[in-house]
Amino acid sequence: MAETKIKVGFVSLGCEKNRVDTEVMLKKLIDAGMEIVPEDIDADVIVINTCGFIENAKKEAIENILDVAWLRENRGLRGIVVTGCLAQRYGEELFTELPEIDSLIGVGDLGSIVEAVKSAYEKGGKGEDRESKYCCITRAENQVLGEDRVITTPEYSAYIKISEGCDNKCTYCAIPMIRGRFRSRTMEDIVREAKELADMGATELIIISQDTTRYGLDLYGELKLPELLRELCKIEKLRWIRLLYCYPEETTDELIDVIASEEKIVKYIDMPIQHISDKILKLMNRRGDSALIKDRIKALRERVPGVIIRTTVIVGFPGEKGEDFATLAEFLKETKFDRLGVFTYSEEEGTPAANLPDKVSEKQMQRRCDSLMENQMAIHEKLNQRMIGQTLEVLCEGFDPVSETYYGRSKFDAPDIDGKVYFEKTRNVLEGEYVNIKIREVVEYDLIGDLI
Repeated sequence: MAETKIKVGFVSLGCEKNRVDTEVMLKKLIDAGMEIVPEDIDADVIVINTCGFIENAKKEAIENILDVAWLRENRGLRGIVVTGCLAQRYGEELFTELPEIDSLIGVGDLGSIVEAVKSAYEKGGKGEDRESKYCCITRAENQVLGEDRVITTPEYSAYIKISEGCDNKCTYCAIPMIRGRFRSRTMEDIVREAKELADMGATELIIISQDTTRYGLDLYGELKLPELLRELCKIEKLRWIRLLYCYPEETTDELIDVIASEEKIVKYIDMPIQHISDKILKLMNRRGDSALIKDRIKALRERVPGVIIRTTVIVGFPGEKGEDFATLAEFLKETKFDRLGVFTYSEEEGTPAANLPDKVSEKQMQRRCDSLMENQMAIHEKLNQRMIGQTLEVLCEGFDPVSETYYGRSKFDAPDIDGKVYFEKTRNVLEGEYVNIKIREVVEYDLIGDLI
């Protein structure tokens, strides 16, 4: 009699680096003969790959665990497996706080996912005590980088993780505690995977890491991102190469020159600055000061014509006074970033910032956040107005039958972060096809145009 196939559902939370981990686990489960099901209601076991970076992410993870637990009570789900940052950070403590969980594995233990799922399937829902539950949480540095995976993005666009962990030790951030020290993959391994992705149909390659610009420092003793980019640009089938998570102090002149000179590298850079007040930057233990940040922005705009710069900032960091916030607000007004994300400070246990005095109230933080986003909306609208009449190369992502329009992204927009470009149907356009769109209208963060 044939062995019953375990049906596994997946919930992947958090960043795209987490998505890559999910894709690795999917491949391991499929290779073990398990069936991946798209609907949770059809699953025997559900794996929740969690984020535990900030308070809201932890709340989202817990809510998902409790939502999935409802399926056990009402739809016969047999087991719940929790992986990722939340599991790595809190370990077996989660069994006490959330007895609904049957198995836990850490970020360094993706190879244990098959055993974790089998254990949850066999023991889950039977009321076993904590000691009998499956738990494999070792050092984050045990994670094998560059493993085979099942791509969950559309085939034309894929993420590639070039390193793991972080050595920056920003005082507000728990990532070094969760993900471990910074580790680069070898250049040969990254290029090999990029070629495989291109052969599978990827034309857009999105480079991700906790600190992309530090790539190679641990392996080669120097920053190697410029050289890596040159090698990736030699892959014929790739059309767009996108950089995310670039730190200002490592956005070197050499890197800027490569971005400017290599046609395949989109003129879009994600460079989180977090603040501009030197006092706050020092409290955050950021390695660059305001002068360095301003210099790097100036260099990018002077040497990469038309570059789109995206950044993120944190408001309400302990010790942020009215004058610090005013300095930040004025800087953002003057600099006019093309893309901006604003976050309120999240106090994380175990981080140095959690012990700092002069806390800012939640209400004050939210007011400051809303103020910056309101100003940015006006800036973004003016910047978008300049696009009217211009022709943009757009990667088509699909067709909306309700509005009867196609939608996609220009090279100046990252997936799931930035705006869309909409255009009417004048001929059939395939998903993954690159088309030229002449922009005629702006609607908030999105553009509307005509197919040329």
